[in-house]
Order: sequence, then structure tokens, then C-alpha cells
Amino acid sequence: MSKTIPFPVESDVLEKSPTGITGLDEITGGGLPTGRPTLISGAAGAGKTLMAMEFLVHGARDFEEPGVFVAFEETATELIKNTQSLGFGLRHLVEEKKIGLDHIHIERSEIEETGEFDLDGLFVRLAYVIDQVKAKRVVLDTLEAIFSGLPNQAILRAEIRRLFRWLKEKGMTTIVTAERGKDGITRHGLEEYVADCVILLDHRVQEQISTRRLHIVKYRGSAHGTNEYPFMIGEDGISVLPVTSIGLRYAVPKERIPTGIPRLDAMVEGNGFYRGSSILVSGTAGTGKSSMAASFARATAERGERCLYFAFEESEAQIIRNMGSIGIHLQPFVDKGLLRFEAGRPSAFGLEMHLTMMHRVVEEFNPSVVLVDPITNFMVAGSDTEVRSMLTRMIDFLKMKQITSLFTSLTKGGHEIEQSEVGISSLMDVWLVLRDIEISGERNRAIMMLKARGTAHSNQIREFLITSEGIKLDDVYIGTAGVLTGSARAAQEDLDRIAELERRQEYDRKKLELERKRAVAGSQIAAIRASLEADEEEIRKINQQEQARGRTAVDFRSKMSLLRKADKPETEKGKKDD
Repeated sequence: MSKTIPFPVESDVLEKSPTGITGLDEITGGGLPTGRPTLISGAAGAGKTLMAMEFLVHGARDFEEPGVFVAFEETATELIKNTQSLGFGLRHLVEEKKIGLDHIHIERSEIEETGEFDLDGLFVRLAYVIDQVKAKRVVLDTLEAIFSGLPNQAILRAEIRRLFRWLKEKGMTTIVTAERGKDGITRHGLEEYVADCVILLDHRVQEQISTRRLHIVKYRGSAHGTNEYPFMIGEDGISVLPVTSIGLRYAVPKERIPTGIPRLDAMVEGNGFYRGSSILVSGTAGTGKSSMAASFARATAERGERCLYFAFEESEAQIIRNMGSIGIHLQPFVDKGLLRFEAGRPSAFGLEMHLTMMHRVVEEFNPSVVLVDPITNFMVAGSDTEVRSMLTRMIDFLKMKQITSLFTSLTKGGHEIEQSEVGISSLMDVWLVLRDIEISGERNRAIMMLKARGTAHSNQIREFLITSEGIKLDDVYIGTAGVLTGSARAAQEDLDRIAELERRQEYDRKKLELERKRAVAGSQIAAIRASLEADEEEIRKINQQEQARGRTAVDFRSKMSLLRKADKPETEKGKKDD
């Protein structure tokens, strides 16, 4: 009967050691594999040494995991100086024995390619430094220095396997750096086969614009991000943008925020836009896009909320001066820390670097409103597809954090107004179009709202006025001549007032004439009535006279009959009849 060989009882979940590097832990799902080797490969200047050192520093400083850095190219003094500007405090960590630094110098002439070649001396030295600081993390920078004189592939593979196995047996979470090869991840094409996690760093320059990107080639036993991720080396070290597209899973607030332009708020039920929505303001040059952005910034700061203004055409001082001329004073809010400007030229960095920088500043400042003015300037740093991809990621990131965003977009003259230059209008919740209306030798501004998701909105065009007291919206004149603005509207309104006055005067004249006719008619009616009454009186008198004449005639005939003895008196007739 066969016996079942028991397997060692271990946790089914792969343990991970957090790197502390912004964004990298999110991409790796928690950090690098604990107790296993990780290979970081890249060309010269890609950031391998810095990433490895930051991994050690965060481990010692934030996670109570001391570490050892073994350098084959730089001395301990050089490493301390090179990282001093990043605020790592490496010297202090070394003095506290939280990090051990060791420099090993190897000459090619000292390496003999024989079957007896091994790394036992390195293992002894590593073990000593590890025991000194009780290290849990190890960095070897770089492998090329060890194997530069060994062209034999069999020896290379065997020694690398033995090195990684030894580190695993010691339970070290290890980073090994290597130079990238022409046809493979490394020059020797071997290290990636024995490392449990392989990270590739790339520093590319296209059209004079540099971009740094990170790619996790493999990660044994763990799901991980598979895309290329932009990263930047800043004042605080490495920062990785952890997303290419966050997706459509985020909270949707019902709160509305005002824009700072009352009649614009009235165009969306009088309540402003939803918090967390994305707003696009497009228009040709000089239509007032930046002025609207500044008005929105002022309204945000007046509510006591933070606003972050990314400017890619003007400096902070120029924006503050220009907006002050139209009654939008921003300097007080800058002084209070409610408004922050980040100004720069899009051509200074690649798109991914801009995205990473914006991501970092948003995390640092934690604003409730972000303004980007304008997004069309990014087209100098990449193709239309790349710009759309970058802006899509930016919009998704802001929506995830429920940050209201306003983007301005320049539309070239002669283009369709219902077309944004970078083609991202479909991603926006609100789309406002500013346009010039040329009539009677004038160019006046108008605004229309093409869409506003989730709310009823006005379909009317408004005149967009930039005054000394800020932005105001006025009703345009709509008549048989079309939409009129500016002096043409004022002239037409004067004509309308004159016409209205003439109509009123004509009405009053006709009303007066009617009253006169009514009075004449009344007089005539009274005269006729009086004549009728006189005729009626005359007829009444004639009737009375006729009645009197009739009675007189009867009496006369009776008397005549008595005189002629033709009849007896009434008294005698009465007696005879009795």
C-alpha cells in the first residue's frame, strides 16, 4: 500500500511586502513577493537603483523591515549623496542600523571562468551584513558587475539560480537590478527565468519628449497589472500612475455646486452643476474660456473649498493680473491656500509624465474642483489618440474621487462648433460652447449649452458679456433678422421701442377718436331721444284732444235731440219703464 507524502503546510495566499512607492503597490496588488527575488531591469538612467533604494527606505522607515543594499558600482558615500535631495534620510537610517550599505568592487581580471567558479564569497559577505542589521530586505545593484567576465551560459544560469535560491532560503525579499539587453529583458537573457517577479523600466524619448514607463512582465502566483504605467521621479522619489482606465465604477453625488455666474446656473434649473461632474468649455480664441474657468475657481474658493488650476498657456501671475481686470480677484484665495496654480508648457514632458504629475498634485492638494486650461495644448505632446487616452484616464481618476472638473478646449476658426478639438466631448457630463457672432461690423460673444447629463437645461443662446464686474449673461435678440448681439441688438431694441411707442401713440389716437365719436353719437342719440319724446307728447295731447272732442260731440247730439223733441229725457224714460 502506497504512502501519501505530506506536503509542508503553508498559507495558500502569497505574502507580499509593500514597497511604499506611490502607485506600485496598487499595480502589484500589495507589493513584491515576500521572501522571493524580484528583478528590475532597464537601460541606464531608467531609475532601477532609485526604485530599489526607495523599496529599502520605506521598508526600514515605514514597515519595520531593515534592509541591505549591496552596490557593485557606487560606494556607500555616493549612494547617500545621490539620495539626499529626495529626503530619504539614508545616512540617519544607516546610523540607526536600519539599513546596511556595502560596496563590492569586482575586476574582470579577478574573475576566472573555471568549473570551480562560485559566489561563496558573496554569500558570506551578504550573510554578515544581513545579520548586522537583521535585514528582511536585500538589494543587489547590479548583476552585470558580477557576471561581466563570464560568457559561459551554463555557469551563468547555475550561479544565478544558486544566488536566488540562497536568498530564498534566508527568507529575504530581494530586488536585483540588471541592465536591459538589446533583444531581451536583460543582457544575458537569464535572470528573468529565475526571478519570481520581473519589472521592466523604460525611459523613452519621442519627438524630443521623454517619458518613463513601468511594465510588470511577470509575477508568479499573483494577479497584477499588465499594462505599461507611466511613472515619474520627483522631489519625493518615484511615483507611479496606477491606472490606465479606472472604469465606470464610482459614486455619483446628487449635490449641486454653483458656477459663480447666476444666469448660467439658471440654465440648469438654477442650481448649478452636479458635484463630481466633468464640464467642457469649448470655443475659438478670445471667446472667454479662461475667464469662465477663473470665475468657477473664484466661486469654489468663496465656498471655502479648494481649487486646483492647471494652466498650460499663461503663468500664475499673468492669470491673476488678467482676471483682476474683469473683477475676478484670485490672489486673496491663493494667499489663503484655497487656490493653487500649476503652470507649465505641455511640451516640457510627455503625456504620461503630465498625467502622473497631475495625479500626484491632486493627491497632495486634495481639491474639490480641478481646472485644466486648455486641454488642446496637449496635442503638441502626442497624437490625438494618445491625448484622448490620457484625458480619459484623468477624467476617470477625478470622477473616482468625486472631484468636479472643468476643461477648456480651443476650437479652430472655421471648424464645426459642435466638435471638440481632441474629441472628448462624449466623455463630458456638461458641454458649454462659446462662440463669436459677427454682425454689423462687430464680434460679440454668445454661449449655449449643448448638453447637461441628468438635468433639464436651457436650449436658448445667451449673450456672453465680460464686464469689469465679471461675467454676465444677457438675452440675445431673436427676430426675423436672426440672433442679434451687441450694438446690433441695442439698435434693434431701440427700433423696437420706437415701434412700440408709435403703436402706443396710434392706439391712444384711435382711442381718443373713438371717445369723440362716442360722445358725438351720444349727443345725437340724446337729440333723437328728445325728439321722440316730443313726438310722443304731441301724440298724447292729440289723443286727449280727440277724446275730449268725441265726448263733446256726444253731448251736443244729445242736447240737440232734446231740443228737437226727438227723444225724452233720461228721467222720464226711466219712470215710464217702471
